[in-house]
Parts: sequence; C-alpha cells; structure tokens
Amino acid sequence: MGNDSAGHIWGVEGWQSDASLGVDADGLIAAAGSTNVQPLGKWVLPGMPNLHSHAFQRAMAGLAERRSRIDDSFWSWREVMYGFAAAISPESLQAIAAQLYVEMLKAGYTQVCEFHYLHHQSDGTPYAQPEAMSLALIEAARDAGIALTLLPVLYMSGGFDGRALAPRQCRFGNSVDSYLRLLQSLQPYENERLRVGIALHSLRAVPAEAMHEVLANKLARQCPIHIHVAEQIGEVQDCLALRGARPVEWLLDNAAVDERWCLVHATHLTDAETTRLAGSGAVAGLCPTTEANLGDGLFPLADYLDAGGRLGIGSDSHISISPVEELRWLEYGQRLASRHRNIGARRPGASVGETLWRAALSGGAQAAGLPIGELREGARADLLVLDENSPLLAARDTQSVIDSFLFAGNTPLVRHVMCGGTWVVRDFRHRDEERIAARYRETVAGLASNAA
Repeated sequence: MGNDSAGHIWGVEGWQSDASLGVDADGLIAAAGSTNVQPLGKWVLPGMPNLHSHAFQRAMAGLAERRSRIDDSFWSWREVMYGFAAAISPESLQAIAAQLYVEMLKAGYTQVCEFHYLHHQSDGTPYAQPEAMSLALIEAARDAGIALTLLPVLYMSGGFDGRALAPRQCRFGNSVDSYLRLLQSLQPYENERLRVGIALHSLRAVPAEAMHEVLANKLARQCPIHIHVAEQIGEVQDCLALRGARPVEWLLDNAAVDERWCLVHATHLTDAETTRLAGSGAVAGLCPTTEANLGDGLFPLADYLDAGGRLGIGSDSHISISPVEELRWLEYGQRLASRHRNIGARRPGASVGETLWRAALSGGAQAAGLPIGELREGARADLLVLDENSPLLAARDTQSVIDSFLFAGNTPLVRHVMCGGTWVVRDFRHRDEERIAARYRETVAGLASNAA
C-alpha cells in the first residue's frame, strides 16, 4: 500500500506529531517516521477492539422496551431474547452479523470478540455440520472486513443447582466432549484475522467439574478465556447460597485466572474482589450501554483503576454500537453515583477521555488474544481517522481532541477506517454497505413475518 502520513498518530505515550506510517502487503505497519508522503489525516487512532458481542441480538434491539411486569429486569428481558433466538438460522445469523459488523467498523471498532452460544437448531438438535453457526459468524466477519475472535460458549445447566436446560436453552447446550470437538473443528480456520478462544457462559451454566475439565485441556493453555460473571444481584445471591462464595470470589479461588481471562460485566464486587481481580491481570469486560439497558448496576471503576486493573469495552446486546457511547456512559454512570466529575482520570491534570481510551485499547487487545491496539512497526494496520473538518473538533489540539471526540456530542467523527491494511470505511461509508444492509432488511422482515 505504500506510505501515508498523518498530522498526529496516537501511540502508547499519546499523540505523536508530524508522523507517518507504511503498510506492507500483509496489512502490517511496515515503518514509522517523518517522510514526505500523501496525507492520511490529522487525527489517527488505533482501531478499538469490541470485547463482547452477541451478534444475533442486534436484530432485537428495541423489541424489549415495553413493560411486562412490575419488576422487569435482566431475567424478564432474557425471556424475550430466548423467543427471538429460537428463530435464528445460520443464514439469518450471517446476515445479521454482517450488518452488525459494518456498523461496528463505521463506529471505530476493528476487532470483535463474539461470545457465541447459538450452536444448534432451535430444538437442540445439532446441525449436520455442528459448527454451522460458528461458520456463519466467520463468513460475516470476512464479508464486512472486521477481525474476529470467535468464542464458542460452553453452556450446560440452567442454574447453580445443576438443573437441566429449559427447552428454549437446548440449542445452547453442549457436553464437555462435544464442546471440545467444536473448538477443535474451528482451529483450522485460524489466521492473522481470526482467533478462536474459549467462553464459559457463566458459573451458573457451567458446573465446577466441567470448568476444570475444559481448562485442563491443551486447547485452553494459550487462547483467550471469557466468562460472564457477577452481572446481576440474583446471580450473586444464588452463588453464595449454593457455592458458599460470591461469583468472582469463587472463580478466583477455583481457577488460575490470569492475563488470558476476560471477566465480562463483573458488576457486583466487594472491595476485596475488586483488588483481587485487578491483581490477577485479567481484563474486566465492561458493557455500559447494555448494563444500563438491563438495569444491571455500576462497576466500581475508581477503585479498580486505583488498584491497577485492566478493562475493555463491548457492545454486548447492541442496544448501542459505539465505543464513544460505551466510554461516555462508563464515566457518566460513575458521576451519577458519586455526584462528582472526571472519575476516570485518577490523578490531577489527567484526561478522562485519554485515560479511558488508552485503557480500553490495551484491555480489548489483551482480551481478543491478538497483538493489536497500537500503531507501531509490525502491528496489524487497524486504524481510524477522525473527521478533522467537523465543527466539534474545531480549534482542538493534542490536549483536547480525545475528550472532544468522546464528550462533545453525537455527530459521528470516525471518517475513515482501515482494518488489516485495507480501507473498509471511507468518508463515513462502508465499502459494501448497501448490499449488506439490503440482505439484513430482507432477513429481519422474514423473521418478523414468521413470528407473526
């Protein structure tokens, strides 16, 4: 692709001025330094990893906002989700996921961790090709041009008491043996743009013995490991009652949680759990817009950052698809709870936007299990270029542009996006936007008519 220049490139230490970069034939950054080359843009940032996604839920966003009971919560939302999930086929999943991934790219996400549990047909019968639903996601990511960390989910029981899966959960279920076979069948598809990892749905859905068996397998030694944990108060209460410990406490006591792990949500933590999680080197996978939509609660951000904890962001149920909104509401939730400002900046003079953007880049790359998140020689060329002509960035400099990007309004500011050395978004438009959107509309219309 040759060399492109940029006025400012975001690096580990912040903005590097009068910078340039080259991209080689493999989509990697080949060189860095000042050269007399074609301009790339004034403000160039690494692409953001999205560390938690349930792709099929994009098509049901907005369909669970009517009150069904006086105590509507995650658990009542889950019943709506189960009904919607029953209609999803490999073909419809591919169409929905491709549209979602286009929207992610346009928002500045260049890598997605897909926490994937729709494995079988709606009655629980395996497809003739057991990995059919996983392959639909792989093809959707290829179609859209986004990099993918595919996390097939182990889901075995309906609660901490080991009850059998309910009929509407059967398409999620696997034995340990069938789950490991699924992982093994997907490994040949891995490349520089696709990583396969492990997802344990939750402590309530994976018995302790099964968790230990999976983690002891050689497949688990090097790959990312993700788990939902401590998302709802009810989950914490059930874990205390049946395992004698809180979820994060139990997990840290019973698994070698380290840098490979991503604990998704981890909303309800004691002070001791917060300190221990931060010290483990694992990533807290925070999804503020989904957590707000479901009424989950607020993560203890200040204490966690002060303890040196690592974090990343995900769009989860896709009620919103924007790293800007995830980081904005990560900060705003803390402000509402504490009645103070600038919570994410933990020292005088620090920028909230820069602190959170840097943390989410680093933690997201770690959770994805790929060397991304930095614009340096040898790294994959995943980047976004902000719209320097937007009034929202007028008169902004290196001290203020990230804060303005995150907190100055709702006008999209991601103008161009490169993924793996290829421009997938130019002037706010995805390279194949119309075709993918048309297929998505047709698919969703078919799902709606079948439901009716």
